[in-house]
Amino acid sequence: MAVPNSIKIPVSFDFVFPRGALFLGVEPVTDFDKRGQGDDQARDKDTGERLWVVRVMDLDPEAGKFTTKEVKVKIAAPQQPVPPESRVPGYPPAVEFTDVTLTPYVDSQRCKGNAPKCKARQAWSIRAGAMTEPAAIQQAA
Repeated sequence: MAVPNSIKIPVSFDFVFPRGALFLGVEPVTDFDKRGQGDDQARDKDTGERLWVVRVMDLDPEAGKFTTKEVKVKIAAPQQPVPPESRVPGYPPAVEFTDVTLTPYVDSQRCKGNAPKCKARQAWSIRAGAMTEPAAIQQAA
């Protein structure tokens, strides 16, 4: 059975980030087909909302074992998502995401020309509905 490229698998935040995540930054997603034409920000195919990419650090100790601990999460929203205030001065704030979905895709960036072995791998695109303060912090406050 073939899996369509647009499948969105709903998962809980804890499934993707079992130890939590720290906010690193947020920026607009660029639509390279519109580059240089004024507003080049990418839009969500379903809602038409602007797309933002939120960079977070995965706090799971196993996360950085083979790759970077930095993870990018896309959010469709009319305005740039704003992180919660940091509870520890000088450190990035802890964040949580709502309505998390995973979309599988083939990452073929490691394939070179006509090499006999392509080192493509399955990867996951992470999307969320919104960025919030973690529930555990909200309850403690």
